[in-house]
Amino acid sequence: MTSQSTTTFSLADRGLKLDTEEDTKSHTSDLASSTSHTTILLNGNTFGPSACTHLSPLLTRQTNLHTINLADIFTSRLLSEIPPALSSLLTSLLPLQKLQTVDLSDNAFGLNTQAPLVEFLKAHVPLRVLILNNNGLGPEAGANIANALSALADRKAEARKTGKEGIPGLETVICGRNRLETGSMRAWASAFRKHADDVKVVKMVQNGIRQPGIEHLLREGLRGCEKLEVLDLQDNTFTHVGARALADVVTGWPHLRELGVGDSLLGARGMGMLCDALNKGGNTQLRTLRCQYDEIDAKGVGKLWGVVKAGKLPALRRVEVNGNKFSEDDEGIEGLRVELEKRREEAGEGEGEGEEGEWGIDKLDELESDDDEDEDEDEGSEKEEEDEEAVERETKAVEILRDAEEEEGRNVSQKKDEDVDALAEKLGKTEMV
Repeated sequence: MTSQSTTTFSLADRGLKLDTEEDTKSHTSDLASSTSHTTILLNGNTFGPSACTHLSPLLTRQTNLHTINLADIFTSRLLSEIPPALSSLLTSLLPLQKLQTVDLSDNAFGLNTQAPLVEFLKAHVPLRVLILNNNGLGPEAGANIANALSALADRKAEARKTGKEGIPGLETVICGRNRLETGSMRAWASAFRKHADDVKVVKMVQNGIRQPGIEHLLREGLRGCEKLEVLDLQDNTFTHVGARALADVVTGWPHLRELGVGDSLLGARGMGMLCDALNKGGNTQLRTLRCQYDEIDAKGVGKLWGVVKAGKLPALRRVEVNGNKFSEDDEGIEGLRVELEKRREEAGEGEGEGEEGEWGIDKLDELESDDDEDEDEDEGSEKEEEDEEAVERETKAVEILRDAEEEEGRNVSQKKDEDVDALAEKLGKTEMV
């Protein structure tokens, strides 16, 4: 049975290997017989170029299509097979003016395969939700994706100027586990700046983004996204540099409900900065705060408890702080636990009610010992100075590389050998950390 309902066509997670038109026909009769599907789920199968060519006209006929899941559809395919197959599918979707949600996670879209996706993102004006998790983009392809989203903003604006109604904004961008790194953050900041009036959800976890990239993304991109409701940047690198940037911009997001900065080396100092910002009372809708494995000490947890106790986070219901440097019996964590339990009871939700993990403190089973806290404090200032020097070196390296790329993009004449040697020498002296 391929149809979950009269409006959903699904082959989800069946592990089919469809190479030819004949292979595909036997599984797509429901899709061929109706044009009323609003949701199509093809994820968890593998499609060759011929199969995608057969699917293409069937998809184009689905004029009511709202959501399509194309995650994990090229497993075991040759690198040369992916671009034509992807192009067939995405080109068939361009005429569908109601298609707002596209999931292309778990497909390999590196430099050799990303071109069809880039062209689709530039042109598909109805796009509202984009999900790209675990695509192996890397910084260059990642920047190309971001630049395509910037071009999309222009296309949306043009469509509205011509009088077209119902053009949705780009509200959700999920792009995690893609090695975007610091090098693509200028492009991503620009993309978010162009969509600032619409963006509500941004999830970019585990991308190897270091402090300069995080700072640029926050200050130059997300700062203006006043409608932001969910921000998840877990498993990147903040330190106090990124934390300072976050503290400077977080009060500009009055609708923020979830904030994820876990496993990001926020540190005690960074947590203090964040709490000082939250204490200004500009984030009264914040419900979930995730800062696991962030090297936060008892003082940092105590500051968060102080913010909650002062009534500055009235909607807070979930705090995740496992893997940090404090004791489960510390006053701050105990105060948070009691207060969040009280809020749960006042909301009328029992122990077994609500979504899993929606209330309270997470399980604290991997806390680090704080026995060496005094020793850590003695070494803290020296480490922070080293961190600042490392950030300066990395920022300088990124700027040098960016300037070199911009010069190359202007098609200037080849530099003299001595100029190239000078640039190489500068890069050699700029240690990448």
